[in-house]
Amino acid sequence: MELSESSEAIPKGSETKRGLLITGLIIAMLFAALDGTIVGTAMPRIVGELGGLSVMAWLTTAYMLSSTTVVPIAGKLADLLGRRVVYLTGIIIFMAASALCGMSQSMTQLIWYRTLQGVGGGIMMPMAMIIIGDLFTGKQRAKWQGVFGAIYGLASVIGPQVGGWIVDSLNWRWVFYINLPVGLLAVVFIALGLKSVRASGPIQFDFGGMITMIIGVVPLLLALTFGGKQYAWGSWQILGMIGVSIISIIAFIRIESKASEAILPMRLFKSRTFSVINGIGFLMSVGMFGAIMFVPLFMQGIVGISASASGTVMTPMMITMIVASIIGGQIVQKIGVRFQMTIGMIIMAVGFILLGTLSMTTTKLIASSYMMVIGLGIGLVMPILTLALQESFPKSELGVVTSSSQFFRQIGGTFGMTILGTVMNYRSDNELSNKLIPVLQQLPAEASGFANKMTAMIHTDPQGLYSMLLDPASLSQIPQAIVEKIVPILKISLVDSLHSVFQIALVFVILGALLTPFLGRIQLTDHKKTEKAVE
Repeated sequence: MELSESSEAIPKGSETKRGLLITGLIIAMLFAALDGTIVGTAMPRIVGELGGLSVMAWLTTAYMLSSTTVVPIAGKLADLLGRRVVYLTGIIIFMAASALCGMSQSMTQLIWYRTLQGVGGGIMMPMAMIIIGDLFTGKQRAKWQGVFGAIYGLASVIGPQVGGWIVDSLNWRWVFYINLPVGLLAVVFIALGLKSVRASGPIQFDFGGMITMIIGVVPLLLALTFGGKQYAWGSWQILGMIGVSIISIIAFIRIESKASEAILPMRLFKSRTFSVINGIGFLMSVGMFGAIMFVPLFMQGIVGISASASGTVMTPMMITMIVASIIGGQIVQKIGVRFQMTIGMIIMAVGFILLGTLSMTTTKLIASSYMMVIGLGIGLVMPILTLALQESFPKSELGVVTSSSQFFRQIGGTFGMTILGTVMNYRSDNELSNKLIPVLQQLPAEASGFANKMTAMIHTDPQGLYSMLLDPASLSQIPQAIVEKIVPILKISLVDSLHSVFQIALVFVILGALLTPFLGRIQLTDHKKTEKAVE
């Protein structure tokens, strides 16, 4: 089944419809991107009303699982059924789930509704970039994808402030209800601006691929999320999930090799462009989370600033990322995709080298400037990953290749959180065992209970010990003489452990940079996508 050549194009001369469509795309992307950061701000209020502190993490995990899994499926369905029906379906699912989230009466209900919301979000994620690929020529597409990348970055900056205002002015339920009027507006604009698809020939759905992908991806993400935390890496739970994932992924590869309308055709991996770009996106995301996850911990634990103030350290990174996305979309046609991607990855690497110099005397200003360097590199690379794929494949595969870029970046982010968290725990265990345990063994007998508890945490939850640096109230309950002995050791161990994290993140970024010379030359075109591939 193929989409007819003009199935989703804007009628010639209809600039009004094009304007409506772009407005709808911007609104949809903005409110979907805002949802993640807004919900994070509201979590304390949600737990306060609904309870369920022990399962609070599932509010994020459930959304991440469903949204990541559905992205490649949504991309293929967009190629089969058309952009309009798939995109509007995703927005409607997202809106309906948002309404259900707002009406939740228990944490269990809210987690299930967040899962459904993730399905809608996962459908929406790749659609804006797919439609941009339909509407514009290669050179125009570079500019617009830079703009949309900037919108996503903007949502990350303003999300916590918007979420805080909603929670303080109304209540946490409006964090979800606010999606309804905004989503309805996006639906109207997109429905008016985007033509309905005209399919030719029978539609064949790859149900086997869908099922094996879901069974393969979900256990893998769960294992990466809970391994080393809720369950030991060698536990039957983690090993079982990894085993199920491996078997399902093997089955998925076999099915996709033979399916006529595969979700992720295995022949795409024979393309050097496809494999290299998705490899760069994966490696970049692994490294990127080294900065996003651990710099706030450094600022709170070492510099001693508040949690809210440490969040502002990330703001300069997001601002430079926004600026670089816009500028990168303008200059890529002059300097070329490969050269800009190489420069961006090198700048990211320099940023991580700078993070490796953070010390006990580092100020907030210095840390923010280092984050700006990383943001500059990300902004130059992120938008053109999708652009390069769209320029290299025919229109009939635009949905598949665009969603694949999003999918591999999300998997890379999850892998990054896992591997860097493991590095953090391993180095912390060694540092604290060598430096803190001898001090604990010298404490008076009346402090033996405290010493035994801390010793156990060194081996089971070393990051949990650092929470003492973030909570003055907990330190006030410990005798001052003991505090003066253990706090300097905790800070030194935290700095050394974070250095290891940033060094490992740097390795992944450098590997991504080393892939860029293999990309080949990608020429941005002056014509819209057709069924003929560029390369």
